[in-house]
Amino acid sequence: MHATNSGEPVFAVPHHTLHGRPAEIRSILAVTDFSAQADCAVDRAARLAVEHGATLKLMVASMGGAPPRPDAASLLAQSARALSARFPLAVRTVDQAANTLAHVADEGQCADLVVLAAFRESPLATFVRGHAAERLARLVRCPVLVVRRAAHRSYDWILVAVDFSAESKHLVRLACDLDRHADIQLFHAISSRDEAKLRSAEASAHQIRAYRQECLRYARNRILWLTDSFDARRNRVMSTIGHGDPARQAVVQQEYLRADLLVVGRRRRSPVADFFLGNVAERVLRWATSDVLIVPRDARAATGVAAGQRLRAEGLRLPAQAR
Repeated sequence: MHATNSGEPVFAVPHHTLHGRPAEIRSILAVTDFSAQADCAVDRAARLAVEHGATLKLMVASMGGAPPRPDAASLLAQSARALSARFPLAVRTVDQAANTLAHVADEGQCADLVVLAAFRESPLATFVRGHAAERLARLVRCPVLVVRRAAHRSYDWILVAVDFSAESKHLVRLACDLDRHADIQLFHAISSRDEAKLRSAEASAHQIRAYRQECLRYARNRILWLTDSFDARRNRVMSTIGHGDPARQAVVQQEYLRADLLVVGRRRRSPVADFFLGNVAERVLRWATSDVLIVPRDARAATGVAAGQRLRAEGLRLPAQAR
């Protein structure tokens, strides 16, 4: 045991992994605008495609509303050829060069993972509408990977922010299966809001300490609930419990751990609700210095029907397992 980022003890579970069916990634959509940041995202998508034996499709899009480059189609074809020369995979492209966030979402219905860079946007637009990746996560049912760092190698450390909801196990399993060589740390932040309510109700110091200990005991039990179906494997899984705002504490832990990737779930709510009630995924995107994987709570694999329609339109045959 050692101290968390808030001074609470750490509950660690080494050398464990999840039972059950892996989160299959058979198709990856990479979005580019030919910037240096987008090149990092495309490289990460290619490495993941090789790791998972997945198909990779490249798509040009302008998240900030800028007009498309006149040479976008030829640049996209060059990028696909360059990737095929560097990595052992076939790369397909989306022919249309003038694409918006809605077009990316439509194409993403046939993908198991969408990968894009942390595109630069107006601070005011981000505050009002949210980050482009977060807006995309509202429209698709697959995870969205936002890449900030160069993809020189596989992920070393993956931090998974969990809230003990029913979808948390899927979140952990996805993190383990995304990179099976990475070390995994689960992180839960005990919210301080209820404790603040106790203070405002003039609860005694003893009552507040008892409440904090009960919250810590509950969090430890739920961590066990998340790991009780683990079995020995290459992944090393540990856990940490913090105290405070979930988004801010997750970012603090990511920086302390020097994690390459932070995985966070996202509730499907309206933009108005997100604006007034707050959104953990949006704040993590704003503050994190690592790559961020946003996983919608109702995430699901690309549907066989949608994938079949898209592949038939492109003159390709749908694999038997995807039907």
